[in-house]
Amino acid sequence: MKKIKKKLTKYNQDLMESLKDPEEACAYLKAALEESDMPEVFLLALRQVAEAHGMSQIAQATHLNRESLYKMLSKQGNPVLASLASILKTIGLKLSVEMLVNRRAA
Repeated sequence: MKKIKKKLTKYNQDLMESLKDPEEACAYLKAALEESDMPEVFLLALRQVAEAHGMSQIAQATHLNRESLYKMLSKQGNPVLASLASILKTIGLKLSVEMLVNRRAA
């Protein structure tokens, strides 16, 4: 059990370090958006990215309360679009919309 805990801790440390890179964070969040249970997975991924960048720094830059930020990015969270955009901007990312592949306009 100790060995698994060590590997998990190492994985989490490596993940947090990689998510400091905006390109890595972008790819991680894009992958989360493609999951079938997308809202929950995306919020967890965004929380991990925010933690990698420092929740206190994100809260300060977005003018959000740190506790509110944690709650907003929880599994039960329901952030408003402006808050999501502000968090992403602080990390160096932005929201965008793309067309579905092989999908025609009605």
